[in-house]
Amino acid sequence: MLTNEQAKENQKKYGWNELAEEKKKSCITLFLEQFKDFLVIILIISAIISGILGDAESAAVIFLVITMNAILGTVQTLKAEQSLKSLKQLSAPEAKVVRDHAVIQIPAKEVTIGDEVLIEAGDCIPADGKLIETASLKVDESALTGESLSVEKNLEDVPENAAIGDRTNQVFSGSFVTYGHGRYEVTAIGMNTEMGKIAYLLKNTSEKMTPLQKNLDDFGKKLSIMILILCGILFILSILRGDNILNAFLFAVALAVAAIPEALSSIVTIVLSFGTQKMAKEHAIIRKLQAVEGLGSVSVICSDKTGTLTQNKMTVEDYYIYPKRISVSELNFENDSEKELLISSILCNDGMITDGEQIGDPTETALLAVLQEKKYIEYSFSDVREACPRLSEIPFDSDRKMMSTENKCDGRYVIYVKGAVDVLLKRITHIRKYGSEKPELINEEDRLYIEKQNLEFSREGLRVLAFAYKELDAEKELTLEDENNLVFSGLIAMMDPPRQESKQAVEECIKAGIRPVMITGDHKVTAAAIAKRIGIIKNESEACEGAVIEEMSDEELRTFVEGISVYARVSPEHKIRIVRAWQERGNIVAMTGDGVNDAPALKQADVGVAMGITGSEVSKDAAAMVLTDDNFATIIKAVENGRNLYQNIKNAIQFLLSGNLAAILSVLYASVVNLPVPFAPVHLLFINLLTDSLPAIALGLEPHTKAVMEEKPRPIKESILNRRFLTDISVEGLVIGIMTMTGYFIGYSESGALLGSTMAFGILCTSRLIHGFNCKSRKPILFTKQFFNNPYLIGAFGMGLLLITGVLMIPGLHGIFQVAALDWQHLLIVYGLALLNLPVIQGLKLIRVGRV
Repeated sequence: MLTNEQAKENQKKYGWNELAEEKKKSCITLFLEQFKDFLVIILIISAIISGILGDAESAAVIFLVITMNAILGTVQTLKAEQSLKSLKQLSAPEAKVVRDHAVIQIPAKEVTIGDEVLIEAGDCIPADGKLIETASLKVDESALTGESLSVEKNLEDVPENAAIGDRTNQVFSGSFVTYGHGRYEVTAIGMNTEMGKIAYLLKNTSEKMTPLQKNLDDFGKKLSIMILILCGILFILSILRGDNILNAFLFAVALAVAAIPEALSSIVTIVLSFGTQKMAKEHAIIRKLQAVEGLGSVSVICSDKTGTLTQNKMTVEDYYIYPKRISVSELNFENDSEKELLISSILCNDGMITDGEQIGDPTETALLAVLQEKKYIEYSFSDVREACPRLSEIPFDSDRKMMSTENKCDGRYVIYVKGAVDVLLKRITHIRKYGSEKPELINEEDRLYIEKQNLEFSREGLRVLAFAYKELDAEKELTLEDENNLVFSGLIAMMDPPRQESKQAVEECIKAGIRPVMITGDHKVTAAAIAKRIGIIKNESEACEGAVIEEMSDEELRTFVEGISVYARVSPEHKIRIVRAWQERGNIVAMTGDGVNDAPALKQADVGVAMGITGSEVSKDAAAMVLTDDNFATIIKAVENGRNLYQNIKNAIQFLLSGNLAAILSVLYASVVNLPVPFAPVHLLFINLLTDSLPAIALGLEPHTKAVMEEKPRPIKESILNRRFLTDISVEGLVIGIMTMTGYFIGYSESGALLGSTMAFGILCTSRLIHGFNCKSRKPILFTKQFFNNPYLIGAFGMGLLLITGVLMIPGLHGIFQVAALDWQHLLIVYGLALLNLPVIQGLKLIRVGRV
């Protein structure tokens, strides 16, 4: 106990009991950081040069596009990074402490080392400490351990290196008292508490770039360099040809602007935004846009057990009445032996179920739910309690590990007792065997059979309660002495069972080449039993406890994780190390979690997934995705969406680059053979804004297919611009370029440069609209249903065709767009050459598929 003076000295020495918060970046800093991308820098330079040289339209469009992207990125960042703020909100606002032999209430931040704190049901614990007194104290530590069941506290010593969930003689900041009361001495405050350690981990854990972010960054640099080299070559050719240096430079800049797909970032953002809407309908809310695609790259999913793979609801699985094990589905209330055990579980029980809502200890409400469902029997638990009113009781406490009630049933006075198997067996003298009407003396063989069954249940990860009873001659007030010389009724085994869809989801996960890993704060036996049921492991050698990896080096852990799929009794530090070990092995890791303890690992993971129902605000803030149904199966759906979106984005990039290459090749060819430039700057601007963007967005919205889940996750180092992708772009760009220059030659030979330029412009625009259908798939789709299954692409094609036809045919637009008037014959040539791209490119796809 401290005096007020000692408390003040300790406050000066140890500081306030609060979590430190780092200085946040300003909104302006975040906005300016959005312009660091190499491709964006090139575009800014191009826009400035364009503006200086008089091409104000191009400069304005470029600045508009990149500013919109910067605003989107800033807003997204501001929505994130709330984790430490939420952690601070978890801290208790006030605390009751004993100072100078008096109980006083003070702000939680003034609690210091050495304070004695009083706690009772409903209190939030303000600081870490060691218990001095406890009376049936139970604490909800789910924020730290992830386990929903309250922990029974006592004064017994525990090993120093015990997991948080096993430190039953300590309490921790941020947890809640659910039952009883106690007193403890504060041993850690602020950033030195277990909650503070999590805050420190969270602050020092950097978020990972998704594969798409890395790919687009790499793609932007490579593409920019390639385009700058090409533009430099064209500039030199123009000078050698005798062009004015200023004009040559202006055209090289205009070509660079046309070649760089400045709308790419916006298109990716729009496509991912549509993806988030689809996923929200499937119970997955995306907080960080890039996570949509990141899910598609995931090769390891580290999942919590409770509530994600399981139902987060204790459920009765089996009954045991010597010597028979009875499944809950086979329960028969008409059988006297089974009826007696059921009555015991209802009467020696403080739980309630009202209007479908379970009130009380999850273990007790699980016992009642069997009857409440009325699936096996015609009575409800309220009927049984009404028929057998409670006369007196001895409540459960953590020392006795049992509970007793006295009830009047059919004129008889009966004590019903439930508790831990090992405790009750010591107090049992008789046993009522299955089918027997009267109890008989229990012998050693009977006890061994009961212990064997208890062990069998435990190995299956089941939580077991023993039930017994004793008849009294008359009503009396119960005493502890009455809890002896009992008759054994049976055992009831229960567990938090797997969700029905978990097994199928795990199968789909493995089929898709993704490794499922369970990380939980629960016991190894329970975790392994659940993991076996749903197919994560085949035997217990694939499971271990956090203590095993405690002494391992990072290098040893990297090797160790390959053989382990279940981790039990883990700490927040263990979770981060496991995730990092998988990442260092070259994997993209998704991590699920709901507690405060999960937040650092959620941030460390490539894709953090928080639980929407049971999850803490801290975990939600640290995560990239939140599940509104807390269901593992939803993650698998999200992975499928992510893979489809990546493929769609890749198709959109292929569409943009192959079309841009066609324009570059056309200009390059004209320069080499000393022909007039085939496109005016306004043509390139029109192509960029309309015939590029609409089909590209439509390709990003291509209908999803389940076939992506039959493929393995793509390698982490795989670039978008791989050899196969570049070959496709080059071939398709060359075909479109040939068709474009064929039209240019027809017009140029008939009526000069203006008609040639007009026809080249018309063919390139229309070809790119048609080319959108080529980019739907790497396989030929010309005569399949897939060709017409994207209404957005059909709409983009129709709108684009209408616009280009208007530009070519409406006289009032000819001057603005620098085009010549076309007759119907020339217009048919434009459409015919553009349409010819479709069978040619589809034929090349057919040849390529045949070779593969």
